[in-house]
Amino acid sequence: MSFFENLSKKVQNAAFVAAEKSKEVAAVASEKAQDAAETVKTNVAIAGEQRAIEKNYRAIGEWYVSELRGEAPAAVADIVAAIRTSQAKIAALQGEDAPVEAACAAPVAEAPVETTPAEAPVEAPVATAPVEAPTETPVQE
Repeated sequence: MSFFENLSKKVQNAAFVAAEKSKEVAAVASEKAQDAAETVKTNVAIAGEQRAIEKNYRAIGEWYVSELRGEAPAAVADIVAAIRTSQAKIAALQGEDAPVEAACAAPVAEAPVETTPAEAPVEAPVATAPVEAPTETPVQE
């Protein structure tokens, strides 16, 4: 019987070692998963701040162009001319005869937030395909 007892002890020891190793592997995997989650959270926060910066830069640029009533400074004249040309093309495509200067002078404002009356039934959101941002024309210097 001592053979079976020794075999039993060896199997128990092997099972114990395997359990310890699996705990170590699980702990390492958990730590790596937490690190990855923190990295993703940080990257998402950075991307959000970069979008906020870009939005503010865009608002400054739109304000600046709207303030240029006459000639633009030489450093930005080509860019302003390209903006006004694009605005004129948009107006033509929309069938508008509004002058480009009026479009340039439009104040920068955020879109109003839509609210629904309390009595109105709430509809389930409709899944739509993501809207692709228009490509920008490169600025030539």
